[in-house]
Amino acid sequence: MGIAIALDCMGGDHGVDVTVPAAASFLSRNPEANLILVGEESAVRAAMSRAGLTGHPRARVRHASEVISMDEPVAVALRGKRDSSMRIAVDLVKSGEADACVSAGNTGALMAISRFVLKMLPGVERPAIASMIPTRRGRTCVLDLGANVDCSAVHLLQFAVMGSVLFGVVAEVEEPTVGLLNIGEEDLKGNDVVRQAADLLKQSGLKFSGNVEGGDIYKGTTDVIVCDGFVGNVLLKSSEELARMLRDNLREEFMRNWLTKLCGVVALPVINSFRRRVDPRRYNGASLLGLRGVVVKSHGSADSFAFEVAITRAWEEARSGILQRISERMPEMVEKVEKVEKAV
Repeated sequence: MGIAIALDCMGGDHGVDVTVPAAASFLSRNPEANLILVGEESAVRAAMSRAGLTGHPRARVRHASEVISMDEPVAVALRGKRDSSMRIAVDLVKSGEADACVSAGNTGALMAISRFVLKMLPGVERPAIASMIPTRRGRTCVLDLGANVDCSAVHLLQFAVMGSVLFGVVAEVEEPTVGLLNIGEEDLKGNDVVRQAADLLKQSGLKFSGNVEGGDIYKGTTDVIVCDGFVGNVLLKSSEELARMLRDNLREEFMRNWLTKLCGVVALPVINSFRRRVDPRRYNGASLLGLRGVVVKSHGSADSFAFEVAITRAWEEARSGILQRISERMPEMVEKVEKVEKAV
């Protein structure tokens, strides 16, 4: 029996109209995978019928009577909706019935529920949200993207370890390079926390390449970039909107008059190639690292293509044993931190 992934089919802006077709496509591409479709049973089964999944031997339904809305207060989602599709999907990971779960639902609720139900891996104090972004050379893993507004130097070190393991799994790189996002490359730049984190990273045994400035992120010279959640979330949201602005401006220029429209037709192959390279849907799926289970957060507005990418991310992480890899690295980091603190 292959890897089983629990899907919160009701989460996100589009619910079963996106999640179930994505599940059908994923199963057709991955003959060893199994999916548990969690949600209001009649709605899920109706969507399965439309997607040709009825009676599929590797897709089964788990009923959930409640749904967590995108603007649901975290406290209500955590304490008041224990039979929600999101909560049940995470519970399936906790029980071992599923090896991972994917949700496009409320980010705060998913983080709170996952942390409450699954708990933290040994040696990890806080979870981090990590995702891949496109660069000139391929892709870069950035974390934290919003789970922790304030971080200590030790937290940033732990993020670096987890991000290094994740990038190694996804990109099949044995020793990923790690950079610390800062306002300059010099060792004296940044606040006290960032400077302390740099000192820890230098002694961590990771392939630390030093401070990375904001302008270096998209050059692709560093595999993993570490920052606190405040900076990371601003970076993520700014990047997403910049991509939309470039796309819209390019379309407007080609639609300006008959000559530019003709140029657009001639340049269409190049335009399509460019769009594929920077298409955010191809990088959908943020990993909630540090938990005792694989949890992947899809963008709430994801279409079926993007949601399938998030499912694939969860499957890759579960199949590679990422939790065990992180657990094996953390005790070593704890020892090194203790030695540094004693020496200070």
